[in-house]
Amino acid sequence: MKTNASALLCLMMFVEYFIWGSWYVTLGTYMGTSLQSTGIQIGAAYSALAIATMISPFIIGLIADRFFAAQKIMGVLHLLGAGMLYLATTTAMNGPFYWIILVYSLLYMPTIALSNSIAFAQMSDPGKQFPWIRVFGTLGWIVAGLLIGNLHWEKSGIVNTFYLATAASAFLGVISFFLPNTPPKAAARETSAAKALGTEAFVLFKNRPYLIFFIAAILVCIPLSFYYGFANVFLNEIGVQGAASKMILGQISEAVFILAIPFLFNRIGVKKMLMMGMVAWMLRYVCFAYGNIDANLWMLYAGIILHGVCYDFFFVTGYMYTEKKAGAAIKNAAQGLFTFATYGVGMFIGTWFSGFVVDNYKTPAGHDWTKIWFVPAYIALGVLIYFILFFREKKPEAVLPVQA
Repeated sequence: MKTNASALLCLMMFVEYFIWGSWYVTLGTYMGTSLQSTGIQIGAAYSALAIATMISPFIIGLIADRFFAAQKIMGVLHLLGAGMLYLATTTAMNGPFYWIILVYSLLYMPTIALSNSIAFAQMSDPGKQFPWIRVFGTLGWIVAGLLIGNLHWEKSGIVNTFYLATAASAFLGVISFFLPNTPPKAAARETSAAKALGTEAFVLFKNRPYLIFFIAAILVCIPLSFYYGFANVFLNEIGVQGAASKMILGQISEAVFILAIPFLFNRIGVKKMLMMGMVAWMLRYVCFAYGNIDANLWMLYAGIILHGVCYDFFFVTGYMYTEKKAGAAIKNAAQGLFTFATYGVGMFIGTWFSGFVVDNYKTPAGHDWTKIWFVPAYIALGVLIYFILFFREKKPEAVLPVQA
């Protein structure tokens, strides 16, 4: 891969995830302070991304891949997205704000797959080259969090997070037209709606262990939704300074723990790896329930840092397990179906449910966060018990690591 192309791809990945990290982490805080939103309204806004996740395979599989060069449609989507992000700052009403975020999410989510396609198309050895490109996406998210936290925008000037995302989206929109050409895929001309959804992978449900895992993966998205939607709200409400910059410890943890997966997976097997992930979800929310900035500050940091174990040991491991079960013939369909079910269906359920729970424990003085955090902890415990009782593999699944 040429140095010029490599530099452009690194910049593309950095800005792609910088945009997401700029507005998504603090969305709940923005809505609570600028729109006086309820928990249900915040949950609904986060569900917009889940809806977009369910729809984006059709946008990519049935439209983008068939008729347009990937870099051109990505440029158009980001330029339109910049307009929607700016429009979001002009309304003080929750109803219009939700629809703006939904439209923006429908524009943004396809660019994740498009950016991956552009990167893969330039690589001679994706297995070795892609991680070095993709890591710039994690760096972009981290830099966005550090910038927002250190500028104290969560306490004053929270609207600047949307201005930042707007500028970054417009910048990437322009840059996209200068990315290496990635023409439409000839094979995509035969793509159907069923293939875009990944229905070819339904055959995996005949395998009982995978079906048990698949159901558990959807259910675990409920605790995940509590973190994504309300962790920043929680940290700001209890007085943590620069909460967004503290939360990037979760992304750093994610980058560190992913390195341990290939070693642990082949030694202890899929079941123990997935169980470790579920136990981490419980520990995270127990830490949040009892953590405070006076006596137990370490518990707040522990809850954030556990994100690496929570996400990597369940979701990344889950992608690897899916890859092994599917085999070469249907692996793309299987990965698409797993994403649709978790970040689509599971997150949609979780975002709405978390909003109802947060509103249920709202008091005149704020929120009863101890009771709130025990809800996802109990759900994670329930999923763990279900998994222990019903998941049975004849032998440990040894797999090769894949790129998330």
